[in-house]
Amino acid sequence: MTVTRSRRRWPAVVLLVAACYVAVRVAGGLPSGSDPRPVPEATATAPASPPAPARPSATATAGPYDPADYAAQVRRRAGQAGVSARLLMAILYNESYKPHEPGLERAWQKYKPDAAFGIANMHRATFDATRKDRDFANRSWDELPDDRDLAVEAAAWYLHDLAAVLPAQWAAPYSKDDLLALGYNTGQGNMLAFARGATPGSQAGSYLDKLHANWAEAGRAVRS
Repeated sequence: MTVTRSRRRWPAVVLLVAACYVAVRVAGGLPSGSDPRPVPEATATAPASPPAPARPSATATAGPYDPADYAAQVRRRAGQAGVSARLLMAILYNESYKPHEPGLERAWQKYKPDAAFGIANMHRATFDATRKDRDFANRSWDELPDDRDLAVEAAAWYLHDLAAVLPAQWAAPYSKDDLLALGYNTGQGNMLAFARGATPGSQAGSYLDKLHANWAEAGRAVRS
């Protein structure tokens, strides 16, 4: 299984998460991934210069997160894993429902230990299974909040592994991308059950509907 869905709970608990985040910072210092350097104050004689335009980075950054900023990483990692860049990008859009800031993710994980990490919302067991014999085999699941390229890479190879177990033909009225997205959301066993004709529940069905809604935007992002 890869991603536990808690979309309905996120709006209700975001204030709690923020409070936990503040408590962690005050009680235990800055969490990993934060910048410990103080922000210099502007002076009367030398006003601060306007901030430079934000540049996408492989590592996590504070502020609003837009999956399209990581189109280059998505194309690269999808190509390495032999999966659809558009599918991978659409999944990132699906998984962008919650804040992806390292400190907030770690604060939420203290409240909910089985929470997923990184912009692709991957659980520890899934990451550990996916990294075996890969070039990120020596990386750790708890690095995902800080390294968005690693999160994209792991998601791409997990999709590769799901595709490897799909049968050549299936009875269900789903495309290969649909089944892989359902597998990403609910796990390999459920994906195979859906391929045999099982009906997805409301949660999985909602995930698939959201994927279809994000499909056009994902295509534009990976073409840009």
